[in-house]
Amino acid sequence: MSGAVVKLYHSTVFLVIFSSFVYNHLYVKIRPDDTLMTYKGYGGKFKYLTFWYFIIQTVYFGLCVANDLCGSNVRPSGRGERCRLQRWRDNFLATVVFPLGMFVVLTFWGIYAIDRELVYPKALDKVIPSWLNHIMHTTILPFLLVDKFLVYHQYPSRKTGFVTIMSLALLYLTWILWVAYYANIWVYPILKVLQPHQKVVFILAMLVLFVFLYLLGEFINKTIWGEERSHAQKKKKKSS
Repeated sequence: MSGAVVKLYHSTVFLVIFSSFVYNHLYVKIRPDDTLMTYKGYGGKFKYLTFWYFIIQTVYFGLCVANDLCGSNVRPSGRGERCRLQRWRDNFLATVVFPLGMFVVLTFWGIYAIDRELVYPKALDKVIPSWLNHIMHTTILPFLLVDKFLVYHQYPSRKTGFVTIMSLALLYLTWILWVAYYANIWVYPILKVLQPHQKVVFILAMLVLFVFLYLLGEFINKTIWGEERSHAQKKKKKSS
């Protein structure tokens, strides 16, 4: 894909996400004096996985822009080594950005379809504009799929991928359980209505989903770039 198209895409997405993040920070408040750390009580906006991902996605596309400008975009059939920025970008996308982004989209809209009050109460419509809700919970999917099509990402070993995404998942799980224990706040209403044994089943199912989404990202990457990579490997064997 043309380098100019890749640069334009990454720059546009970064500006959209970054400006939305700034809007979220400045204008999404329950009370006029709310801050990042006081929004809806203990932990502020950092209670929410969506906000974690907002930061992660902004950093990722910022990294993409930096790599486009002063790094490398080595394809499977290309010559040369990936620069450090590209390696960081590839690993970040594979182990965190893609599986976590898909998790946010699928769990949010899946639960929303069953009962929106369990994940995004109607009262939030007065606080969060519809367009911002879609930036946080919908556009993640097309943004990432187009990125996967435009640029090649070399995946790390599955062990590295699983360890990274599960570590992040367990870190967030520990955090929201601490918030529930310390401040008596269940970050998501669905966790409040579930019985203890149901919570265990639900959490285990979510951890399994993380693993599946990592494998899905790996599969999509192979589907898009596998043929080119296979040809490149055959060509390399013939020349050696």
